[in-house]
Amino acid sequence: MGHKTELMFRAALSAITICATPAMAQSQAETQANDDGSLSEIVVTAQRREESQLETPVSLVALSTRQIENKSIFDISDLPRAVPNLQVGPHPNSANTARIFIRGIGNSDDQFTQDPSVAVYVDGVYVARTQGLVNEIAEIERIEVLRGPQGTLFGRNATGGAINFITKPPELDTFKARQELTVGNFDQFRSRTTLNLPVGQTLAIQGGYLHASKDGFVRNPGIGSRRFGDQRRDAYRAAVRWAPSDDYGLTYVYDRSDTEDTPPYLAVVPAYPAQGKRPKVATTGTNLTPNRSTSQGHGLTAFWNVSPAFQIKSITAYRKLSNDVRQAYFPGLLAAAPVLSVANLQHQDQFSQEIQLLGTLADGTFDYIVGGYYFTEDGDSVERQSSLFAPTENRVIAIGNDAKAVYGQATYRPKFAPGAYVTGGLRWSKDDRKAQFDRTLTPLAGGTPAAQPRASGDRSFDNVSPTLIIGYAQTDDLNVYAKYARGYKSGGFNIRASSAARFAQGFGPEVVDSYEIGAKFALIDRKVRLNLAAFKYDYKDIQINVITNPANPTITDTFNAGGARIKGIEADLTARPIRSMTIGLNYAYLDAKYTEILDGVGNDVTNRYQFQNAPKNSFTANVTQTFPETGIGRPEIYVNYSIQSRRFANTGDRALVFKSFELLDARISLTDIPLGVGRWTLAAFGKNLLNEDYYVHHFRVVQPAAIYGEPRTYGLQLTFEY
Repeated sequence: MGHKTELMFRAALSAITICATPAMAQSQAETQANDDGSLSEIVVTAQRREESQLETPVSLVALSTRQIENKSIFDISDLPRAVPNLQVGPHPNSANTARIFIRGIGNSDDQFTQDPSVAVYVDGVYVARTQGLVNEIAEIERIEVLRGPQGTLFGRNATGGAINFITKPPELDTFKARQELTVGNFDQFRSRTTLNLPVGQTLAIQGGYLHASKDGFVRNPGIGSRRFGDQRRDAYRAAVRWAPSDDYGLTYVYDRSDTEDTPPYLAVVPAYPAQGKRPKVATTGTNLTPNRSTSQGHGLTAFWNVSPAFQIKSITAYRKLSNDVRQAYFPGLLAAAPVLSVANLQHQDQFSQEIQLLGTLADGTFDYIVGGYYFTEDGDSVERQSSLFAPTENRVIAIGNDAKAVYGQATYRPKFAPGAYVTGGLRWSKDDRKAQFDRTLTPLAGGTPAAQPRASGDRSFDNVSPTLIIGYAQTDDLNVYAKYARGYKSGGFNIRASSAARFAQGFGPEVVDSYEIGAKFALIDRKVRLNLAAFKYDYKDIQINVITNPANPTITDTFNAGGARIKGIEADLTARPIRSMTIGLNYAYLDAKYTEILDGVGNDVTNRYQFQNAPKNSFTANVTQTFPETGIGRPEIYVNYSIQSRRFANTGDRALVFKSFELLDARISLTDIPLGVGRWTLAAFGKNLLNEDYYVHHFRVVQPAAIYGEPRTYGLQLTFEY
């Protein structure tokens, strides 16, 4: 029996075993509308307390379980299809390293010594490293994408925004089981099994396992793995919830994700505006080996409702990462050897502790949250980089970072002005960062490796970030607000610096002052929901990478030499014109430009730079049509269309441009299939149905190169719920 056949057999046996267990069938599918024809609200925690999307004066997109399922969102790289002004792409060294941009702000590099501009959280726990971040989602209840600087309320500051993954907690007094099987082209196979088991009245245990595999679409004519872009992923989750009372309880969660993907294919492409066709076979073979990444963590969340108006909450977490990546750039282009080869072995672990005090005063006139946050991480990286135009470099990097923060936010709703509210927040942050860098250079002509002077950096940064919101929400159907917020990103060190002294000097933090006005409406008996936001950023002390050695483009120095202005608008519309149909329209406009960039000696080089991953226009439209129940189940059709305009792929290279592209996805499902026991759903899905050729990453190593997005994919999904 083959490995894949054995996996399918085990998954099917698991489903049969679940079916044999006597219990009441329960649906976990979320409805998008209420029985009266109005749209249901998604409850979010963007301000660290549960409230509806309409009540939250933040530009955010919240995706429910059903929306995640309809849009076939399997990992973080699928989110841009659903969220305008969000860009997620792979790093060329490793496809499981996510490069995330929101409203034009993000990180283009994956250095261990730098913090990301967009913060990612799982159940309120900050995930520090983008390496290994493109992992399969094992058990997600909701995804919240917060656009704009986040400072006051979240564990770590972020200049671009935040992405929150909220998992499904164990449920008391309810036995639930779910088995999902997916097959598709490119030999795609997914099996996800989850089980919720109540133990008495106060304890529940939840477990989940996911296996996913898919073949890449570019064949390797060389040795080793047969294809570039193969995916082999496993995810595990175990959770225990103890709730002896409504007033206190705790939840422990362990999660682990293992990926063993082969690197993406790096294709040489023509200069813009031309664009090559998506390749099926690599032009030259190589010894292709999988990259391996393991990300895992423990989390403990506890709460105590001291009184109806006061709660204490604690979030304790430990996570660790192991990441082993290899990439060969363009063997055969200039010689038999690759133009550039990279190999990294990285380890990182982190611990964080957050305490929150939440409450209300004066009969609900004041809401407040006060918190303290501590974060520490250690990591090491052993790296080797060899190329045809520079000495072979062996690096050993060690990091040690600590962060502390104290924050508070309060909302005042004066009784003399019903509907009006004022929110003020303040956060003090301190970052202590240490890094050590040893490297050895081997000359191009060969010979004895020469050890370079050790570089050690030790810097501290502190920041005070305020937030002020003035709003009006007299009814449950209207919320208008004006908001000021400051975002802060810590300084760090650059391993590609031109000298040990430049590495040790490091670079300082960058700051974004954000001004936003917004309005959220529920119209026509809540059958229409409209969210509008207009924003402007004053972006200062931007961390800019400058090539200081034209003969070697891999050497760059990072300076706080940039200033920029970013402005834009966002509009999200959801409507239910008839009881059986839901329509969604989302549009984002972005205008981002640098106002000043100085090089290492003070020269103004602003005209050489432009914002990357900042398309002027992004648009998505989707429709869900549910049909009357039939003798074989209830049919439903979901279609999603997204388009975005061209955007620059690199800050300092105007010749690297992503052309505009459009994607069409669809899903046809049949729910409530009458098979006796449980709830059965059969769905057919397709992604990139137009078979669009488009890039997900675009860069230059001697010549322009790109990583292509997936071609048309399709498949069937069978789900059983009990």
